[in-house]
Amino acid sequence: MKKIALFATVLLVNSYHAQFKIKIDAPASFTPKEVYLYTLNGSKDVLNSKEMKKGNSWQFDVAKPYTGMLKLYFPEVNASINFISENKDVQLKFDTDKNKIVNIDYLDEANFTMNQIQDIQQKKEVILPALYQIKEYYKGTAGFGGALDTEISRLSKPIGDISKFPFIKFYNSNYSKFLEKSADKPAITHTEIIDFLNKSTDMLETSSLLRPVLVSYLNVGPSTSLSADVDKLLAAVNVETPRGQTILSELIEIFDTYGMQELKDKYLAEAKSLKCTINDRLSKTIATNLNTEIGAVFPNYVFNKATNTTAKSIYDVKADKKIIIFWASTCSHCETDLPKIIEKYSSIKAMKGEVIAFSLDSDKAAYDNKVKMLPWINDTELKGWYSSFSETYNVRATPTYFVLDSNNKIIAKPDHAADVISYLKLN
Repeated sequence: MKKIALFATVLLVNSYHAQFKIKIDAPASFTPKEVYLYTLNGSKDVLNSKEMKKGNSWQFDVAKPYTGMLKLYFPEVNASINFISENKDVQLKFDTDKNKIVNIDYLDEANFTMNQIQDIQQKKEVILPALYQIKEYYKGTAGFGGALDTEISRLSKPIGDISKFPFIKFYNSNYSKFLEKSADKPAITHTEIIDFLNKSTDMLETSSLLRPVLVSYLNVGPSTSLSADVDKLLAAVNVETPRGQTILSELIEIFDTYGMQELKDKYLAEAKSLKCTINDRLSKTIATNLNTEIGAVFPNYVFNKATNTTAKSIYDVKADKKIIIFWASTCSHCETDLPKIIEKYSSIKAMKGEVIAFSLDSDKAAYDNKVKMLPWINDTELKGWYSSFSETYNVRATPTYFVLDSNNKIIAKPDHAADVISYLKLN
């Protein structure tokens, strides 16, 4: 029996084989200990695993095949690194400046190639048009004129053979076709985009192209036919399929982000009415919206390091009305809106109300400097858009407002500070 048990253990150990490994090297001065690895589904980062630092490096053993975009996130300093997987080993290292990541070196062939292509792509879109204009004033081929010719030639050349990198080929060719800005390119059509969405492999969901391509689709043709265009798209991709449901989820979130409430409501209702099995992506979109509809009970949040209160959570705060604000110190609209709420805060308190504000800041100094001027309950995770409450409460922009009653039921979702003041009859 002992021999059989030992043999079984050997089989179990040998049965595990990572698809690929990810090795990250950092300077000894980089203090964070943990790092999270995210894969991608459409525009959503999906947590894959977490590793702790060993020495000055981290290593992930990725068990399942994956081709597409990846992200490393260091929560202790709110820093991230984007890279790709061709389902092969990845290696990178970086330098730091005061715990900030700088000068990333992609050491595996696929990521080195992708980084070079993206560098050229960015310069081609942003710098190349300006170089052509400058060249008009430097006609010669010597000196600066020659240097201009060299750089224009380098940026104008087609990308070399990337056939051995399936993901890079998929990403680059479709970015160039659907998203690259060029005056001499023919306008893309609805039919071409629908064909691309229907025929693409699973790399579409892991490429980061899905949402910008959908935005491109929405920008084709007159805005008066937008609803009909979306209906045509959804019929073509079939919302009873996983891809169709991911596209429907993306569209609902696009309409939410851009304040297109009627379209959001229409397609959210369509999502809710589906009778088929719903994938995780669309299911989460529906659930998040249900949690934040008028009439829903606002999900509780246990405070992290809240100021101006001894309460431990939103539900612990006792008030007839609770005004929830999501904001950031880098938000220009917040700079305009928050002083209006400050002006009325004493009146809000007089009517047994309270303001609870959550910051999507990532810089502690910026948050601390701003929060000193805010007299109400304040809290933050200092994780920017990685903050847990941005997903829980479907926050797509700052500032975002909710008004709750004494039982934490959502009774209003004002767009601006003036709407909050009007709703509370504090004009």
